[in-house]
Amino acid sequence: MASESTKQPNVVAGFLRPYICGGSAAMLASCAIHPIDLTKVRLQLIGEGTRTGVRPSAFSVAANVVRTEGISALYAGLSASITRQATYGTTRIGLHSAFSKKMKEMQGGANLTMFQSFISGFASGAIASIVGNPCDVALVRMQSDGLKPAHLKRGYTGVLNAMYRITTEEGIRVLWYGFPPNLMRAIAMNVGMMSSYDQAKQLITKYNGEGLVTNLGSSAVAGFFCAFLSLPFDMLKTRLQNMKIDPKTGEKPYKNVLDCGVKILRKEGLFAFWRGFFTFYARCAPHAMIILMMREQIYKLYDGVFDTSA
Repeated sequence: MASESTKQPNVVAGFLRPYICGGSAAMLASCAIHPIDLTKVRLQLIGEGTRTGVRPSAFSVAANVVRTEGISALYAGLSASITRQATYGTTRIGLHSAFSKKMKEMQGGANLTMFQSFISGFASGAIASIVGNPCDVALVRMQSDGLKPAHLKRGYTGVLNAMYRITTEEGIRVLWYGFPPNLMRAIAMNVGMMSSYDQAKQLITKYNGEGLVTNLGSSAVAGFFCAFLSLPFDMLKTRLQNMKIDPKTGEKPYKNVLDCGVKILRKEGLFAFWRGFFTFYARCAPHAMIILMMREQIYKLYDGVFDTSA
């Protein structure tokens, strides 16, 4: 008699598979690209409210961080970044995989259309933005602290300290500062990364077949659309999440997302919304590549432990 497998189909493991594998890949990717992400945030905040003609390069910003704050400063806010991916990243990648799988099953296994991929990316990105906004506020504030003079530094010691202090000092609703643009950013990023990856991979596979080159090419395409579509919303949410009430007037720099957008447009110009694009692309492309490729490897490891065929 043939020996029976010791593994039993595990329904719970099968359900959790896209979330655990996707979230793990997202956290690893964020550790790898965190210095680029910090540089991007600093670029978005330098020259806030002015039309200064000369802007520092990403390299000069990163070099200045190392020179004035030490190399470890490039990893300021890493705890918030990892926690953010554990919530936001796990939700958006896991839900997109779950939604896509369900739609494929409903149509007999056929590939998703571009519209179906868009719907899956839209829905999963929107839900993830609600879950991840508090960690995102903490992340932006921790990354931007080095730009401030000593008397204005917030001095958070970690993501939990940041969220605790924000809640006790400013109110719990502040954890959802910048939510409207963060919602649109999450949708744009998820549609740009996950949906364009699916479509690009289908197209490139026709000409090149499966393999590393196809995965890298699809990830590069996904990174470009991810950066281009989401950067304006990323700029808005960075400004809103970083704002601090003026102690003299008691007023906020921006009243709401519309006021923030109008002020950036009027004072800094249209292209300010895409400031740091190449830095953001340098963040999005490897981030997308690491997530999408690591996810496949983690899937293999996960499936080696659990039988998710049920």
